[in-house]
Amino acid sequence: MASLRSFLIIASLSLVFTSSLFAQWVQTNGPYGGEIKCYALSGTNIFAGSWGGGVFLSTNSGTSWTAVSSGLTSRDICALAISGTNLFAGTSDGGVFLSTNNGASWSAVNSGLTNLNVRTLAVSGTDLFAGTADGVFLSTDGGTSWTSAGLTSRSVTGLVVSGSYLIAGTDGGIFRSTDGGTSWTLQTSATYSYVSAFAVSGAKIFAGYQSGTVLLSTDNGLSWTQLDTGFTWNPYFPPQVSALAVSGANIFAGLSTGGLISSTDNGTTWALTGAGLPDAGINAITISGPNIFAGTDDGAFLSTDSGANWIRIDRGLMNATVSALAAAGDYLFAGTYPEETGVFCTSDGGTTWTSTCTTSSHVNALAVSGKNLFVGTDGGMLSSTDNGTSWTDITAGLTSSAIFSLAVEGTNLFVGTDGGVFLSTDNGTSWTAVNSGLSNVSVNAFAVRDLTLFAGSSSGGVFRLTNGSAGWVAVDSGLTNQYVYALAVLGSNVFAGTCGGGVYLTANGGKSWTPVRSGLTNGVVLCFAVSGTNLFAGTCGSGVFLTTNGGASWSAVDSGLTSSFVYSLAVSGSNLFAGTEGGVWRRPLSEMITDVKVNGDNVPLQFSLRQNYPNPFNPSTTIGYDLPSNSFVSLKVYDVLGREIETLVNEHQVAGTHSVTFNASSLPSGVYFYRLRAGNEIESKKLVLIK
Repeated sequence: MASLRSFLIIASLSLVFTSSLFAQWVQTNGPYGGEIKCYALSGTNIFAGSWGGGVFLSTNSGTSWTAVSSGLTSRDICALAISGTNLFAGTSDGGVFLSTNNGASWSAVNSGLTNLNVRTLAVSGTDLFAGTADGVFLSTDGGTSWTSAGLTSRSVTGLVVSGSYLIAGTDGGIFRSTDGGTSWTLQTSATYSYVSAFAVSGAKIFAGYQSGTVLLSTDNGLSWTQLDTGFTWNPYFPPQVSALAVSGANIFAGLSTGGLISSTDNGTTWALTGAGLPDAGINAITISGPNIFAGTDDGAFLSTDSGANWIRIDRGLMNATVSALAAAGDYLFAGTYPEETGVFCTSDGGTTWTSTCTTSSHVNALAVSGKNLFVGTDGGMLSSTDNGTSWTDITAGLTSSAIFSLAVEGTNLFVGTDGGVFLSTDNGTSWTAVNSGLSNVSVNAFAVRDLTLFAGSSSGGVFRLTNGSAGWVAVDSGLTNQYVYALAVLGSNVFAGTCGGGVYLTANGGKSWTPVRSGLTNGVVLCFAVSGTNLFAGTCGSGVFLTTNGGASWSAVDSGLTSSFVYSLAVSGSNLFAGTEGGVWRRPLSEMITDVKVNGDNVPLQFSLRQNYPNPFNPSTTIGYDLPSNSFVSLKVYDVLGREIETLVNEHQVAGTHSVTFNASSLPSGVYFYRLRAGNEIESKKLVLIK
């Protein structure tokens, strides 16, 4: 009986805990990849510091990773260091954080640290040194307090301890201190500036420098010799040796522009290596027994054969920047940045993600049309008809291959590029340029309303293309900020998100625009998402905002969202998803839109069929409905004579809030009816198509 009671108590606590977690934004389990800036090793624990995603932990040699960032208010990790049971993280704008439980929780330790841009950390006994954008700082009490340790006029890019000597790489050369930072001496000419990587092997210190150069000191940093790597680099774009690791006579040097060079004879001769590494900058290299770990601008990699071959090990590293989202039924697709990550897919709300394609270009836009999924990248267009299982390159015919935006209107697919707008009526098999009247050809965003296409440009405001018209017309009266990142349609209104000016609204097809930014504390609006009569806006640095009154006022809805740079938004099922610099985050719509009544598990309390929106419509409208329990669902459209026109849903669905789009482009104007059947429940409503 006691054991049963204990079980019930634990189960109850579990439900409360789950409910509390769901009362805010929750980071999903992907997508994977992104920038890995640094590593730290402690026994079998491997810690990886990412740019945008915080700190991750692997206990199985990188096979899988777990986020360990609770309490980290800054997720851009530049450096990691271990001192006993203390794990320290240096961040780009939040100073130093301390964890005493392997990253389970963090606290800021910045008292006396006057510069919070911490680029590097080094440990010497009980002393902790931090290299910042404004010199070196020292803590002798585990980060509780800091004092200046000199070089206050220098930007410190690297620190290393060799015996009783402290070596610093700066923007003015390599300095050495013999008294713990009280005084410093320049040991190289200013030519050797921006040394960002050090490695120590016995009495030898190696330093990574620009132009693919490695420096060597055999006297604790007193004097330095330039090692000839044997490679001639491009003098106009010289790489920097941004990562170093030494194991015996083996030296591994990662380059900031991508690529790995290595030496097996203490730097006498060098060779290019690294099969399997991406063409992306290498930020960190660390060695643990036979394993070599590389942190790159495109994820984490492992070599078990002295660096000859590498495999990707970023399962669970959720810090890829998600630049595009698109929902199709139960599937949510995420386009990522940087290169070599590509498109990921989830069908369970973000619990599991699958890489559907890897591209060598940044993914900028996603669009779904029926069974077709379209992907726009910096290097062209891809399409899939099987949810990403296979892909076809449809770039041929596009004279500009940098794709910034996509829009679907009936059978028309529009592509916004850095060279104008292109149209395909055959799913990308052929393309036609439609640029007449478009004075700014860099198109960032599209919106479609009543067969009218709106295009937002980089510096020319908004343009309008009406079906059957001769060309584009500039419609930017009152739009005082001409750099348009995002567009959205809500009823008869069109909204524009701009670079610095917030949100603008037009109710007359673009003839005049009015700023609508009351409560919007960030003027850089990167994306929109529409749910019923509600509009969400993703911003550059301030999270997500919501308006429920057509833009008259905005409120922040970013509780728990630690990645504040929101590049994409999408509504899928009963959730709003946000693509950020730290993966995809999820939040139930019912928490932000209070007209949906749900129980403690965020399931609607009653069966409901909602009025389609917009109504009247042309040619597409959205139909929403609520299911209080799992049911077999049938949603069909009929004409006034009761003849079935189209089946929109005919499948088993889980309890929750659902929506589906009805495209009536092939139907004549008139009155139609739609009927929802779920189990024993039936409800019908009227919709009006006006062309």
